[in-house]
Amino acid sequence: MTGAEDAGSRGGPRIAVLGTGANGAAIGADLTRAGLDVTFIEQWPAHVEAMRRSGVTVHTPEGTVVTPVRVLHLCEVAELREPFDLVFVVVKAYDTRWACELIKPLLKPTGLAIGLQNGMTLDDMAEVLGAERTLGAVIEVAANMFEPGVVNQQAPAWFAIGSFHPSTEGREPEVAEVLGHAGTVEISADIRSSKWMKLVVNAAELVPSAILDLPLAEAEKVPGMRAFMVETGKEAVRTAVALGNRTIPIFGMRADAEVSPDRFAEELLEIVLDRYTLPDTMTTVLQDWRKHRRSEVDELNGLVAAAQDRLGGTAPNNQLVTALARRIESGALTAGPANIALLVAGSAG
Repeated sequence: MTGAEDAGSRGGPRIAVLGTGANGAAIGADLTRAGLDVTFIEQWPAHVEAMRRSGVTVHTPEGTVVTPVRVLHLCEVAELREPFDLVFVVVKAYDTRWACELIKPLLKPTGLAIGLQNGMTLDDMAEVLGAERTLGAVIEVAANMFEPGVVNQQAPAWFAIGSFHPSTEGREPEVAEVLGHAGTVEISADIRSSKWMKLVVNAAELVPSAILDLPLAEAEKVPGMRAFMVETGKEAVRTAVALGNRTIPIFGMRADAEVSPDRFAEELLEIVLDRYTLPDTMTTVLQDWRKHRRSEVDELNGLVAAAQDRLGGTAPNNQLVTALARRIESGALTAGPANIALLVAGSAG
């Protein structure tokens, strides 16, 4: 299954996974093994060629599975003619708009695009593809990829699916049925709030721990770091609530209407550290920097800081994280454990 060949013989929805890094490749492999009609679309040439030669290798704590897959490079998308019913968008948040423009001609008028991404990409997707073809989603999983064609998935995936426009209400189950082959799926009645809650925990742990150039479990043990992460998450949840969002339980956490936003942020971080973090778990930002790629800081901590600025408030920890990340990406600062002094010295916590 190589090149731009179409295979309509499997039946069921035609599915594209747009962006097949660690998360996209593992999800796409699960769906392929379930017998679904799945096409990978990927921008890393070496990864494309590796998957064509040897399929996708996914290492998990339970063992290793190799899955032959159909994969296209971005430059081959224009050769496709048959449109897709479902497109899972799994590119970086900052790549959302161009990726949606790329796939727009190949998404059926009745099709759905689902953004399995960090950040608040709902509106970007809807503006390009139409709200009637966009469904919201949240994903939590621990995985990494440093070798083409090889995924290390350290924890099973969890998804939330939800409509944010009347035209897609009631269509969540058809997507949940598909994603159920790749992990646990919940349907959210308020997917925008659910996505904000994921952003809360992302703001707390993704970039701050990477600033120390340490795996998450090591970073949070550095004196002062956990308190900094908690306060950074609190700023984010206060921002979410101020924007009209609710503290929606995610990751299977208990529903408690009495818990304060601040305590909610603490519980979210505890769940991620307890359930999705192994000793060597590296956040996506740390992986990006070790690959010499830019991070999603502007779509995470930067988004929180900008939102608070529009509200007339401040989010000093998120502002600090954003500033330090930009310095690291410009080469003016080196990521490393010594940066804890910069975080703690500038912390509002």
